[in-house]
Amino acid sequence: MPLFNRKTAQKVREEPAGKHDEHDEQVNKQNLVFHCQQAQGSPTGLVSDFSNVRELYQRVADCYDFPSDEILFCTLNTHKIDMTKLLGSQIGLDDFIFVHRKGRPKEIEIAKTNEALGLTITDNGSGYCFIKRIKENSIIDNISYISVGDHIEKIDNETMVGRRHYEVAKLLKDIPKGSVFTLRLIEPLKLGFSNIEPRSSKRGKNAYGNGKETLRFKANGAAQIQKENNESQKGIDKINQLLENLLGISDVELATQIWEKGEDKLNSMDFAEAIDNSDLDELGFTDDFIIELWGVITDARAGRLKN
Repeated sequence: MPLFNRKTAQKVREEPAGKHDEHDEQVNKQNLVFHCQQAQGSPTGLVSDFSNVRELYQRVADCYDFPSDEILFCTLNTHKIDMTKLLGSQIGLDDFIFVHRKGRPKEIEIAKTNEALGLTITDNGSGYCFIKRIKENSIIDNISYISVGDHIEKIDNETMVGRRHYEVAKLLKDIPKGSVFTLRLIEPLKLGFSNIEPRSSKRGKNAYGNGKETLRFKANGAAQIQKENNESQKGIDKINQLLENLLGISDVELATQIWEKGEDKLNSMDFAEAIDNSDLDELGFTDDFIIELWGVITDARAGRLKN
């Protein structure tokens, strides 16, 4: 007998409970202007008038006169391929955007000698999945041609463009042990001096964003300015860690959705129902995982989570 009364017959999209956070502010997206550069080197550009990742990519593409599908992902405040600095569902109001474009394609034949390949996969919110982390001493770690930041374009002859990261992760997981398959990858463009910097250098650590206010992309297409909430950020980061452990994916936006579903809930049953009555239900979270997520939310609220 299930622990929760999980609704599956009908999906109902939850609306906000009507509470308005005094720190949240609906914004006119035309009033905000962000600086950007191409990661491999370019003049600085200015982008504005966007309220989601696809619109941002289009504004950048217009700025530099290339197709928007050339963009693999963006990082904030660093030109390096640093997956901890990925642009997701929010941007600090003084963050500097670095744009990573498509580079060299490559095809690698892989023998799946273990159940786990050792990949953490994320996506750019605009149809491309790529490698965020490679586990040390894993199958993928032992293949020198595969790197963090590579876009997974195809598995064998099946395109992965337009799929979410959890779909790609499941397809890779479902490949039988002992099989041989081919990954077609596209690495980020690497030109000029963009990756030449002493390992110990601290340049850029606090050069741009201070994180005090952020522009959040909402699912309904609106954009909001939100002031930093340290406890909620700790909760979102912890939820993202749980997603990586369970699904092999990394997605701050998805973690934020989960956090928001539990933000105003009083108990785990209400939280489970909110998950079931949303698009998150398709991920098939177990009751045990729901309890684990709820534990993170309550710990964060109480200030029990450490950085």
